[in-house]
Amino acid sequence: MNNQSNSSKKVVKVDGIVEEALPGASFRVKISDGKEVLAHLSGKMRMFHIKILPGDRVIMEMASLDEKRGRIVRRL
Repeated sequence: MNNQSNSSKKVVKVDGIVEEALPGASFRVKISDGKEVLAHLSGKMRMFHIKILPGDRVIMEMASLDEKRGRIVRRL
């Protein structure tokens, strides 16, 4: 059973621009406040073979606990 409270699992949606494509469906994304985040593709985007290229605008989900990682959920 998980002992963490729900308040520590908040998810924040942010938008950013893909700076670099890395191996293993990982990307370096620059978010609006100037920080760079390491992001991976969500399962639905992998399942439907959505292609992400450097320069694309994306929406990411970031956990409030880790500010350096995220999950890409949509390409704009």
